Amino acid sequence: MKFIFQITARDVPHSEALEAHVRQKAEKLAVFYPHIMSCRVVIDVPHKHKQQGRAFYIRLDITVPGKELAVTHEPNEDVYVALRDAFDAAKRQLEDYGRRQRGDTKAHARTLHGRVKRLNLEEGYGFIETPDGQELYFNRDNLADVNFDKLAEGSEVQFIEEAAGEGPQAKRVSTGKHHPAGEEAK
Repeated sequence: MKFIFQITARDVPHSEALEAHVRQKAEKLAVFYPHIMSCRVVIDVPHKHKQQGRAFYIRLDITVPGKELAVTHEPNEDVYVALRDAFDAAKRQLEDYGRRQRGDTKAHARTLHGRVKRLNLEEGYGFIETPDGQELYFNRDNLADVNFDKLAEGSEVQFIEEAAGEGPQAKRVSTGKHHPAGEEAK
């Protein structure tokens, strides 16, 4: 381990197995983000009630260049489950932080516009014609905030195009006032 590592256990008896488990989880985080500077783990049982089970709270404070990530997770009666959940959340945060640092951004599909060309109401599918004359298949499962039975041939729609086994298809099809790029609202 090439970063500062600290475990604090409050109201939890010391256990070599638990400490080894936490250390192993912390080392795995370096696989997802190798520039970790420090990792502090707090295992706490803040409420000791005789009539309820012990709930373990986990807090992780992870220092990376330019930021400190803090993870607190829902309590769990099993310390190993609580640790797993907290370290999984930390892994996601580290992966997201690494992506942002590298400038990797999730590319969103471009919204396209067209008109419903053909509908088969009994079968629940249809085709959209794009301004360049391409026809894209869609079905009732591809609709977003629109009832398939309310669609009509000639309806203006917007959608995203996705590749499918049978070729490109229209997904997230919606209706309403749509103004394709370059067109002014009237």
